[in-house]
Amino acid sequence: MEKHIFALQLSHLLGETFTREWIYEQIETPKQAHLGDLAFPCFPLARTLRKSPSDIAAELAPKIKHDVFADAKSNGGYLNIFLNQSFVTDHTLKQVLTDPSLYGHHDFGDGKTVVLDMSAPNIAKPFSMGHLRSTVIGNAIANIAEKCGYKTVKINYIGDYGTQFGKLLAAYNKWGDEEKIKANPLKELTKIYVKFHEAASEDPSLIEEGRDWFKKLEQQHSEALQLWKWFKEVSLEEFNKIYELLGISFDLTRGEAYYNDKMEPTIDLLKEKGLLEESEGAQVVPLDEENIPPCLIRKSNGTTIYATRDLTAAIDRFQSYHFDEALYVVGHEQTLHFQQVKVVLEKMGFSWAKEVKHIPFGMMLKDGKKMSTRQGKTILLEEVLKEAIQKASINIEEKNPSLKNKSEVAKQVGVGAVIFHDLKHDRHNDVEFSLEDMLTFEGNTAPYLQYAYVRASSLLTKGKFDYEVTSTELGDSLTWPLVKLIREYPYVVKDSYAKYDPSKIAKYLLDLAKAFNKYYAESKILESDNLNAKLTLVYAFTIVLKDGLALLGMETPEKM
Repeated sequence: MEKHIFALQLSHLLGETFTREWIYEQIETPKQAHLGDLAFPCFPLARTLRKSPSDIAAELAPKIKHDVFADAKSNGGYLNIFLNQSFVTDHTLKQVLTDPSLYGHHDFGDGKTVVLDMSAPNIAKPFSMGHLRSTVIGNAIANIAEKCGYKTVKINYIGDYGTQFGKLLAAYNKWGDEEKIKANPLKELTKIYVKFHEAASEDPSLIEEGRDWFKKLEQQHSEALQLWKWFKEVSLEEFNKIYELLGISFDLTRGEAYYNDKMEPTIDLLKEKGLLEESEGAQVVPLDEENIPPCLIRKSNGTTIYATRDLTAAIDRFQSYHFDEALYVVGHEQTLHFQQVKVVLEKMGFSWAKEVKHIPFGMMLKDGKKMSTRQGKTILLEEVLKEAIQKASINIEEKNPSLKNKSEVAKQVGVGAVIFHDLKHDRHNDVEFSLEDMLTFEGNTAPYLQYAYVRASSLLTKGKFDYEVTSTELGDSLTWPLVKLIREYPYVVKDSYAKYDPSKIAKYLLDLAKAFNKYYAESKILESDNLNAKLTLVYAFTIVLKDGLALLGMETPEKM
């Protein structure tokens, strides 16, 4: 609110030369609290107004007047605003308490639909830490979108087709053991897949065998088809165990193979639009004008590739959901592919193609290197989750052995630790896998946040908090840093969705918890004369922290 008021007043004072929107974007939060709560840099105004930034700030300062502002001062070319702490505190807490479930909610997504392509593991391969990123980033973005009013459709687009399945079928034909695979499907399938690549490095003829098996699969050969369906069935059963642990569900689970018999209309439309050209026997869409390589549609042997399926899937999704945005939460390494798909869709005449967006993220690294199934260098997500839960359980036994629902709390803490370890990083950055860092229950971790919530909840119980929306009579130097952060929450939610970056919420929650812990340490809350007023602030903190953790896909235990 105050940022909008500040921008509005400045736009009136500066005239039409500088728009309110531009002014709003320039407003900063000073890094040092003693400099104020908001700051407007006057340097960009100097040339137009033909005055020094310091003079401009000094002239504007006395003209800024509003109940929400306590003072305005010029400082080194900045116009700094100090907010009316009592007024803002009272207003903020009333906002939170009036309807806690709606605090931080936005309505700019009302009536709009976002489709998210996320997770997308490959069948017959283990669900590794590498697939965690797409899964939890996609889920968090979906939650944030819903907080902004959007309807979301989460699609798990399973990798169930391609030449790698020919290699797997060839591997099973040579080394497969039905009983072993039934006992431990993904481990055994991965073992023979790795063995195939090791053997193929010595005997290249195996690669041709893999191609032959894939050709059989494409031709609906009964044995190949039966094995493929079996591999897919056992894989999905294993994947669902992981999703259940993570607390993540999908609106639609569909494999690439679903589009195998639905691509001809897409290819026909490309021909009709005059977009297809022949290149060395293959059919491609040239993209020279965009300065990117051509998009391969059909290989020289007549087979299609995943670009053809992705084009068909995008068209199908728009016809099914009439989306306003289609987000593909897929790693950086697929950037070129999605550039090609988007451009081809635009060339095909689909106006909605401009809302097809690739949401890239960095890799999960092991010892600085990308994990690889074919080289046998993977870390299984299920094992990490179980180990995290086990460590949480041990901590609970040591610190609070009489705790009820210990297994449920251990799951909330352990799984939360794994999710938060990923989401606290900017999604563009690579993340070095470290089980030790992930399971540390101190510092910038999920357990640190969860414990702050438990501590606050305990205060409310001990203080016999009386929930009511009244004047809080707060606004001192101890409460102010926490109030300001609580007030920031709606802006953080909006910015997080605008940038499709859950780490903004994760980092905000760490700042929020640190501010609460400082307030807890310095304010003798339970001994205070205005106990209920201070507990109102504590309650508002719990509302925001719990909601923010839920947006990240994490649960919040009441006790630990």
